[in-house]
Amino acid sequence: MTSHRIDIRVYYEDTDFSGFVYHANYLRYMERGRTELLRALAMEQVDLARDAGLIFVVRRMVLDFLKPARMDDMLAIMTTVVELRGASMPMIQEVRRGDEVLLKAEVTVAAVRDGRAVRLPDSLRRAMAQRFATPSL
Repeated sequence: MTSHRIDIRVYYEDTDFSGFVYHANYLRYMERGRTELLRALAMEQVDLARDAGLIFVVRRMVLDFLKPARMDDMLAIMTTVVELRGASMPMIQEVRRGDEVLLKAEVTVAAVRDGRAVRLPDSLRRAMAQRFATPSL
């Protein structure tokens, strides 16, 4: 399955007193990865919210911190959609430094309107199928 990639440099502000990336910042990096995945599909979250009243929320996240990142590291945030369910998208995200995997995450996002889960838009399903050409999507 094809992954989407964005690159992020670690800055001083991302680190804690030990010089390693503060653990909560990995969540920010992965959020950027998911947002840029949608943007690569020509879908802006702000447009989905305005036009369809649709937002995406993290329903589930399991993190495995394997190795630390440090200031000035260049990181690749890899986002892979595992499948498109009715209202949710399970994903695998990885934070990498070169060939090293620093963090692995299982993430499930859900489409929500007015506080209730709703079916993923057909336009998103079509865009995912075209972009990733994966039969299971």
